[in-house]
Amino acid sequence: MDSINHQVIATLSEWLDQQLDCWLCTIVKTWGSSPRPIGSLLACNSKGEVTGSLSGGCVEEDLIEKLLQGKHAASAPERIRYGVIKEESDRLGLPCGGRLEVIAEPVSGSPENRNHFYNILESQNTRHWIQRTLNLETGGKTITVANQYQPLRVDEQSLSQHFGPRYRLLLIGAGQIARYLSDIAQSIDFQVLVSDPRPEMIEQWPVEGATMIQGMPDDVVREHATDGFSAVITLAHDPRIDDMALMEALKGPAFHIGAIGSQRTSLARLNRLKQLELTDEQIFRLKGPVGLDIGSKSPPEIAVSIAAELIQVRKQLQLDTLQR
Repeated sequence: MDSINHQVIATLSEWLDQQLDCWLCTIVKTWGSSPRPIGSLLACNSKGEVTGSLSGGCVEEDLIEKLLQGKHAASAPERIRYGVIKEESDRLGLPCGGRLEVIAEPVSGSPENRNHFYNILESQNTRHWIQRTLNLETGGKTITVANQYQPLRVDEQSLSQHFGPRYRLLLIGAGQIARYLSDIAQSIDFQVLVSDPRPEMIEQWPVEGATMIQGMPDDVVREHATDGFSAVITLAHDPRIDDMALMEALKGPAFHIGAIGSQRTSLARLNRLKQLELTDEQIFRLKGPVGLDIGSKSPPEIAVSIAAELIQVRKQLQLDTLQR
């Protein structure tokens, strides 16, 4: 679950605890250019407060006004299309003739609803997948455990959407590159964890939003890089630290594993890893030097190259999942 959708569910849960009447709106189809992808969420309450986004502004204003006036989704889920006619696209500012279909569902502060959305939030905290199904005729909602991500599905009777782990980036080595990379990675929707066994490095860490972990690298990797939505990057420039992390990461499920260093140091690292009872297949998973080759030299440039590679690999992982 990306951070925007997570915030929508978290805010909606707070409103339901306050016994406010709310609506949850989900993009289920798009045609042409669309500012937000299928599955994007928006929620609003009876006070007119809003969280999330569907289009960037104009669609939201029209939709919220009609929800508050009782013209849409007054008592049951409702499909709403925007941009079907040209005049509407022009009036609402939809880009490039784009169209989108939204399902809006009314949500009260009942104990069942509060528990329902709390369980969605917990799926991210516990890093497992769930499937949320909405009955479009009755408004009934169910949650079931899922083994893996599946794309949003909608038909005449139901809407099914998966929620689960956020992409996680574990950085080994709390140095200068990690500082820049932490900021960038958070902005592109990674949960960032930074680990270093050296207390003096942890104490001087200046980046907000990242979780700091002081511990031995192999232990930290075993505990925190536990699924295929985790990436591990070693940045300590110290083989005693980096190699311990890589030895565990290469045997685990992380979707991307990288190590900082020149071509020469990367070759030396590969030779060391071959002596650690790792298979050739496991060692082949390592990207070293990590990052896209864009001529990076300074720490900020290196951080940009690593972030760009993470975007590239994550996007391919998402495409592969959709094609299964």
